[in-house]
Amino acid sequence: MPFTVAIDGPAAAGKGTVARAVAEATGFAHLDTGLLYRAVGLAALEGADPVEAARSLTPGALEDGRLRGPEVAQAASRVAADPAVRAALLEMQRRFARREGGAVLDGRDIGTAVCPEAEVKLFVTASDVTRAERRWRELRAAGREVGLEETLRELRARDARDAGREAAPLRIAPDAVVLDTTAMGIDEAVAAALRVVRERLGR
Repeated sequence: MPFTVAIDGPAAAGKGTVARAVAEATGFAHLDTGLLYRAVGLAALEGADPVEAARSLTPGALEDGRLRGPEVAQAASRVAADPAVRAALLEMQRRFARREGGAVLDGRDIGTAVCPEAEVKLFVTASDVTRAERRWRELRAAGREVGLEETLRELRARDARDAGREAAPLRIAPDAVVLDTTAMGIDEAVAAALRVVRERLGR
């Protein structure tokens, strides 16, 4: 029986980590929808038309190791503001969400636009300073020499784009459970998310 867990939130809030852990604990399939937009963003950086890139996207494109780079993240945010790109990727996400055996999708508009009928909706957030520090540590660990202030500026710019875009802006679904991870460790955040999911599953 289909069962959809929609997890939304801004960059570096921890939604991806929570989504992967929930999927593993429940046995549900997982889709990081941000990778779809990163793949289109990467194609755009290489000169492709974003809409055509979205229409012709293949699963193999999501395996490209360059998708996690900061330049691609910014490009993803830009192409995600294009309604035609979003429309091209929408049906793919909805098919995944209603697959047999359950699905966990994380992104920015899953509970509001992609899967408004999801059985569970979570909005994972944290203060912008906390999120910038997390992203900065990730970048440093990956060998990138970048300042914390620069990381915070880029994160705030992305937040503004994501929340201000006309097509499916980042916002909290009225029936979503908000999970603020500012003062939480990973284990605590995952446990809180799983409590909500298991309650809805009746487990």
